[in-house]
Amino acid sequence: MGCKGPKSLIGVRNENTFLDLTVQQIEHLNKTYNTDVPLVLMNSFNTDEDTKKILQKYNHCRVKIYTFNQSRYPRINKESLLPVAKDVSYSGENTEAWYPPGHGDIYASFYNSGLLDTLIGEGKEYIFVSNIDNLGATVDLYILNHLMNPPNGKPCEFVMEVTNKTRADVKGGTLTQYEGKLRLVEIAQVPKAHVDEFKSVSKFKIFNTNNLWISLAAVKRLQEQNAIDMEIIVNPKTLDGGLNVIQLETAVGAAIKSFENSLGINVPRSRFLPVKTTSDLLLVMSNLYSLNAGSLTMSEKREFPTVPLVKLGSSFTKVQDYLRRFESIPDMLELDHLTVSGDVTFGKNVSLKGTVIIIANHGDRIDIPPGAVLENKIVSGNLRILDH
Repeated sequence: MGCKGPKSLIGVRNENTFLDLTVQQIEHLNKTYNTDVPLVLMNSFNTDEDTKKILQKYNHCRVKIYTFNQSRYPRINKESLLPVAKDVSYSGENTEAWYPPGHGDIYASFYNSGLLDTLIGEGKEYIFVSNIDNLGATVDLYILNHLMNPPNGKPCEFVMEVTNKTRADVKGGTLTQYEGKLRLVEIAQVPKAHVDEFKSVSKFKIFNTNNLWISLAAVKRLQEQNAIDMEIIVNPKTLDGGLNVIQLETAVGAAIKSFENSLGINVPRSRFLPVKTTSDLLLVMSNLYSLNAGSLTMSEKREFPTVPLVKLGSSFTKVQDYLRRFESIPDMLELDHLTVSGDVTFGKNVSLKGTVIIIANHGDRIDIPPGAVLENKIVSGNLRILDH
């Protein structure tokens, strides 16, 4: 999305950032139940400094905030299979030589930071882990109750929230059972010949939301036994200078097979509202959702509980460009599908309904005028409205 610095600091609703909303959610939880649930942020070396600066604004909130840093791994030259870095410094031309190795690094980094022991010492038993950009990931007391009072009497060390797959989620990891243990299978691990089968909505009906509930004592035990086993994902990248490199990463959910009595819980789609692209950002900024104590819920005014399919073209990829192209966020309560391609801008108070496709050909520009209502329309060619 072209972010400089932490993604958690993008404004999502009424100037509130992802981080603001997360703090509001936990503050609401602590006030409602008179509890002391802390927020823990895992930063990378790229985002740590910026995050620490911004955290000062939450000093008066009823939420304790801790941070710890992910590891820093060396990128590997694809040809020579040697580290790109010349030495262990992180400056100058060496900056691009390092990377944070995926969210599977949470277990080792959390343990090494000393924070795991601190929280266990305070009597904490479980962590709820989620991506900061998933605005549907709130503390769910039903799941917590299930963990504290397991129906079969066996304590559950790891819960993965999964939800039903739609055609928009074909790349999401899925759960399988193998040798009596649950395993997470990611698309990167699937041989090319089987990718279509993996994407099938009828064969693999669920996918991982990356909302996880994990026993702190179990993390400590497994870390000390060096027993957390996660598949390594090989991620090829090309650096700005054109150098091809390999990054070795792990995914937090892949550790599910190392824990005892792991569970997948099928949750409503409302617990999975990720913002990976500006198309996602448009949805959460719109009147499709209402905001209450930091939580986004689907507006009661929408007749269908499903989320519209939104595809914004490459002119909208970066957040700055995206914001410049909307004078205000359109009314999308009755929208089913929106595709926008090319040089398109939206005036104030535009309303989009049904299926709307807007395509500006190369060299052309389309300005959707203020107050326009587009219902089941295809707009193409060139449309510019200039002040007289």
